[in-house]
Amino acid sequence: MQRIVCPERNDWQTTAENAGFAFHTLDGERYWDERAYYAFTLEEVEQGIEAPTGEIHSMCLELVKRAMNDESVLRRLRIPQACWPILTDSWRRGDATLYGRFDFCFSGQGPAKLLEYNADTPTSLFEAAVFQWTWLEQAMERQIIPNGADQFNSIHDKLIARWREIAPNGHLHLTGLYENPEDAVTLNYLEDTARQAGLQTTSLEIESIGVDSACQFVDLDDRRIELAFKLYPWEWMLRDSFGSRIRTASTRWIEPPWKVVLSNKGILPLLWEMFPNHPNLLPAYFEEDAEVSRLGSSYVRKPIYSREGANVELVCDGTALDQQSGPYGSEGFVRQASALLPSFEGVYPVIGSWIVGDRACGLSIREDAHPITGNTSRFLPHAIL
Repeated sequence: MQRIVCPERNDWQTTAENAGFAFHTLDGERYWDERAYYAFTLEEVEQGIEAPTGEIHSMCLELVKRAMNDESVLRRLRIPQACWPILTDSWRRGDATLYGRFDFCFSGQGPAKLLEYNADTPTSLFEAAVFQWTWLEQAMERQIIPNGADQFNSIHDKLIARWREIAPNGHLHLTGLYENPEDAVTLNYLEDTARQAGLQTTSLEIESIGVDSACQFVDLDDRRIELAFKLYPWEWMLRDSFGSRIRTASTRWIEPPWKVVLSNKGILPLLWEMFPNHPNLLPAYFEEDAEVSRLGSSYVRKPIYSREGANVELVCDGTALDQQSGPYGSEGFVRQASALLPSFEGVYPVIGSWIVGDRACGLSIREDAHPITGNTSRFLPHAIL
C-alpha cells in the first residue's frame, strides 16, 4: 500500500459538476482530492480487504440471528423495546438488504482491523462507484498513472444486479433529506441504478410521506409506497411520528429494520464476545462492563449511536489526544482498543470496503490530517498496480 503524489486533471471540477458531483468542494476546502492516490497490490486487495469483508459480513449476520432470539442483546444495544417486533418481523420475513460499508484500519502490513460498520445509511457511494472509476480511466489516458492499472470497484454493476434481485420490474420510492447535497447525490445515484435495473421510481422528501385511511404510507399523489429506499437513520425514523405505523404498514424498507442491530457501535463488543481474538477485530467492550478495564488507559471511545465520527474520542494514557464534538452519546458508549491509522506523509487514511447484497465489491479511501475521520475528511481515489 502506497500513497503516490500525482498531477490532478485540469478539468476535474468541470467533470465533477457535469456528473452531478455537487459537493466536490465543501466550505472552500477540497472533499474530492486527486493530487495523490493510494496504490495497492492485487494480493493486498483480495486477501487483505476483500476476504475479511466477506467474513465479517457473515459474522454480522450471525450476530443479527442471535439478537433476534435473545432480547438481552437488543437491550445491550439500547434498542427501545417498543421497536423489537418491527426488527424481528423484518428478519423473519427475510427483508432484503442493498448495501453497506465496513471501515478498516489497514496499512498493507498485518490484517485489516474493523473500526465500524456503516450498515444503514452509508454515503460516499457515488464517488466510490462512479467518480473514482472515471478518474482511473482518464488518469490512464492522460498518463497520470500507469497503463494497465485497475481498481477494486464493481459497485455500480452489483447495485444494478441487486435491484433486479430485490424488486424485478417493481416500483421504488426513494426518500431522505434532499436538501443535504451529499444525501441528494447518493439518492439520485441509487435512483439511476434502480432505473437501469428496470424499476420504476419516485423520489420524495421523507417529511412528504403521508398516511392514508387504511394506515398505509403514500406519496404526494396518494400512491401507496410498497418498496422504499430511505437515506435516513432507523433510530430517527422509529422516533418520528409515523414510526409507530411501520409494523402495520405494508411498505418494505431498504435498508430493512433488522439493520438497526448492525447500525450500532454496540456490535463491536458483541462481535468480540462472539469471535474473540479474531484477527480482523479489535478488543471492544461496553463502557459500563467490568471487562472494559482490560483496555487500560488507552482506547477509542465511541457513542453507541453516531455519524461521521461525531463524539468519538481518542484516549492515550488517560489523556484525550483527539476528539470530535457532536450531539450523540445519551444512549451510552463503547470502548475499542486503539488501532492508530497508518500515517502517510502526515495524513491518516481509513479504508471503506463496500458490500452489495452479500458480496464485497469496492474500495474507497477517506483521509484526514487528524486520526479521527469526520464529515470533511477528503476522498482520494485508488488503483491496483
